[in-house]
Amino acid sequence: MRLDHEFTVPAPIDEVWKAVLDPERVAPCMPGATLTSVEGDTFKGTVKVKLGPVSLLYKGSGEFLEKDEGARQIKIKASGKDARGAGTAAATVTVTLAADGDNTKGAVATDLNVTGRPAQFGRGMISEVGGKILDTFAGNLAEELGAKGEDTTPGKAPASEQPADASSAGGGAASAAASGAGAAATAAEPEKPKLEAVKPPKEAEAIDLFDYAGASVAKRLAPALAGLAALLGVVAIVRALRRR
Repeated sequence: MRLDHEFTVPAPIDEVWKAVLDPERVAPCMPGATLTSVEGDTFKGTVKVKLGPVSLLYKGSGEFLEKDEGARQIKIKASGKDARGAGTAAATVTVTLAADGDNTKGAVATDLNVTGRPAQFGRGMISEVGGKILDTFAGNLAEELGAKGEDTTPGKAPASEQPADASSAGGGAASAAASGAGAAATAAEPEKPKLEAVKPPKEAEAIDLFDYAGASVAKRLAPALAGLAALLGVVAIVRALRRR
């Protein structure tokens, strides 16, 4: 089935573009998703899904098929299978970004194929639930970009907090000269790459599709529930008449 959605992130398009190209940054923003490995343009992960009391764990992989920086468009192909064989999911997703002032709008076109329990929702409800999930994703991405945008450089203090000694001008000049010499020596040394520890993947909470589709489910079940209530009412009246 073909699904089309839109989302808005309150961040400049350049920042959003960099984020969507980085699975390690964007995966935690998707409800229920956990990234397990990244190798070049391919990645692997899991998605936890709940259908009321039923829990599903999809394990799968994906890869970037296209990265068009000029058009701000990416295409990703992904597929997964429930660990207990209860269903499969495969999708080709095209995301196109567009600047909207200081915000970024995203258009998502998805060719989706779902089997198993989630398929019971039908196209209409899957589209509606997908839109709500993308809204949650956009909010999480905005928070992630905001956190990255904060200046958290260790050891950086305001100028007002830096010590100053005006009593010895000669000492200040000598200190400045020594600092200049030290900076020159540091600049002459080749910069060493920073080593960063790879953090283990943080397990995401399962996404409950019934929570996202609650209102929609209620709307679809309302006519049936009303009919059932009316039928029970008629049965109750008939039984009451028979007792007379």
